[in-house]
Amino acid sequence: MTSGPFFEGEVIVLVDKVGRRHRVRLRAGERHSIHSGLIQHDDLIGHEEGTMVTTQLGARLLAVRPTFAEQVTGRRRQTQPIYPKDLGAILVGADIHPGARVLEAGTGTGALTMAALRAVGPSGSVVSYEAREEFLEAAKRAIGETLGELPPNLTLKLGDVYLGVEERNIDRVLLDLSEPWQAAPAVKAALRPGGIVFAHCPNVSQVQRFFDCLRELRGFGMLEAYELLQRGWTVRGRSMRPSHRMVAHTGFLCFARRLAADDLFEPEGEGFR
Repeated sequence: MTSGPFFEGEVIVLVDKVGRRHRVRLRAGERHSIHSGLIQHDDLIGHEEGTMVTTQLGARLLAVRPTFAEQVTGRRRQTQPIYPKDLGAILVGADIHPGARVLEAGTGTGALTMAALRAVGPSGSVVSYEAREEFLEAAKRAIGETLGELPPNLTLKLGDVYLGVEERNIDRVLLDLSEPWQAAPAVKAALRPGGIVFAHCPNVSQVQRFFDCLRELRGFGMLEAYELLQRGWTVRGRSMRPSHRMVAHTGFLCFARRLAADDLFEPEGEGFR
């Protein structure tokens, strides 16, 4: 995590009084124009994060470094990212822990890849497959720009997991694919007993088909799926109200455990966790 004064070349975020965020790459001698006036980059370079800066029209903005969530959602992208509200739940639901060996299929924007890397730490590893070369190259650039470099414990592979993977004894598998059920045989071969598979499914028919495939293959248990809805609140003085907009359905989060034998285990009822 970068700390200390802002430096030339880094990307920062300017936040105005109504909460709008403006991404700016700092360059000595340059200016950034927004609706409320001009910001001099030199007024920010060398200053601490959390500095307030004023345009020539008198508007004040807060300058901060982008959080991981802002880096994920603020980047131009070719594919639909997994949203920050889901990323945290995925890491907890799949129990991505320091030292874990993680296999991902569907690198996409690299958002889940980077979240998994942060969770496994330097003692863990992430292998990520992407079937489309142009998306893999875009993910490489995004990860490099966000983390500063491609970490040594990350392996990016061009390949189709529907055809199988060479990895074995993997702790966790993360699937962000249009047809995750086609990857189920590869998941079964790669996961160690007790390992967890996660799949992100935008619609309920995908959930049904994925779980049906796991049941047919056998060797999986504790199948569960849920969605997350995020509603913000506006707090101004003594006034509180729910925000007019909310982040509603973005996808179903699906999880299952790998069993030691070709059996099936599904507890009855809800809330078995």
